[in-house]
Amino acid sequence: MSVQLTMPRLSDTMESGTIIRWNVKEGDSVASGDVVADVETDKATMEMPVYDDGVISKIMVEAGRQVPVGTPIAVISVEGDADKPLAAAPAKPTTSPEVITSTAGEPRAVPAVSSPPSVANDGDSPRLRISPLARRMADEMGVPIALIRGSGPGGRVVRNDVLAAAERMKTGGIAPLAPGSALAPRTPSATLPLAVMAIGEGSREVALSGMRQSIARRLVESKSTIPHYQVSMKFNMDPLLELRAMLNEQLEPQGVKLSVNDFVIRACAIAMRAHPFFNASFAGDRVMLHGDVNIGVAISLPAERGGGLVVGVVHHAELKGLREIAATTRALAEKARGRGLGPEEMGGATFTVSNLGMFGVDNFTAIINPPNSAILACGAAVEQPVVRNHQLVVGHEMAATLSLDHRVIDGAMAAEYLKSLKQHIENPATLLV
Repeated sequence: MSVQLTMPRLSDTMESGTIIRWNVKEGDSVASGDVVADVETDKATMEMPVYDDGVISKIMVEAGRQVPVGTPIAVISVEGDADKPLAAAPAKPTTSPEVITSTAGEPRAVPAVSSPPSVANDGDSPRLRISPLARRMADEMGVPIALIRGSGPGGRVVRNDVLAAAERMKTGGIAPLAPGSALAPRTPSATLPLAVMAIGEGSREVALSGMRQSIARRLVESKSTIPHYQVSMKFNMDPLLELRAMLNEQLEPQGVKLSVNDFVIRACAIAMRAHPFFNASFAGDRVMLHGDVNIGVAISLPAERGGGLVVGVVHHAELKGLREIAATTRALAEKARGRGLGPEEMGGATFTVSNLGMFGVDNFTAIINPPNSAILACGAAVEQPVVRNHQLVVGHEMAATLSLDHRVIDGAMAAEYLKSLKQHIENPATLLV
């Protein structure tokens, strides 16, 4: 018998996934638990294991293609059945050959292209993915979308694909479509938008990965639905930096290294116990106060993984000491930048910390990570002239800014939380007990 692999739902919000890389090829033997592919979801790149022993008989979705959850992507033949012929997959519907009039006035047949049922008043298949820029260029240049082969992720049509199709039409003697033609997907606009007109030599288009598209949607959702406001405060970092240096020196033989962010996470967690509305979510006609303190940590991803960021979660942060927090955050960062975090490692955050101080940023504001009600943006501990005990001295200060959901937390509550946070950070011995 044969077992069909389908695109799995690897997160609660996942609707489609992209096969980034197949780790097997047709004819390879696999065992239950083997990771056969890396799949990009709307949140991260994750490993896809199999749960049957057998042979990969057929790979149905090539790497780089995005398909909906539940789409068949491969077939496994169980041992002793690998040589049996597989049932033919249902043939995809194809369109009839279309005819475009050449410059000589003679009809030229265009090979039929496979496509799902068409959508009324739209010139391309509903599965065709094309960037807005590429679509506008195709409209303006009279290039029928049916002639364009996408080279972007998941077969997405990008700017260079339109230019290549236009060149093929030119060398093949095919005239561009006139506005209003039955094959023209849209009526070309009278003038190109300013963004298109500004494109020059050397410009290029970079398609968004599924994860970056998800990030974009969530950020727009957050800013458009949550009434953000910000409250900032500066902290004297000298006591914390001194304690950190001493602890790291003592813990070095054990391979432990504490970061400033580990202290900040611990301080946030303790302060949240005293201020429960910072561990809460807006729920329409009520506020949900969470029992567990789960702090999300923003992790930047390298360019080779598509860039962007993910949020790894330190669960039960109020119960963890500095050493355990350091081990957890390091493991989350390494896994996120390697094979990717799993749903359980990215889910359940009730508060988020974003720290750009390690990159030399002095201060910034962050966008709330729904369904959280707050996010803390931390800058660098900057050495500068400061006033201590009525004396001008050189010291380290860190600026931190809370972005808050005004439906849950008002300004006075924010000030009280920052006051508690300041107390713990400037008296770091309180974080050791």
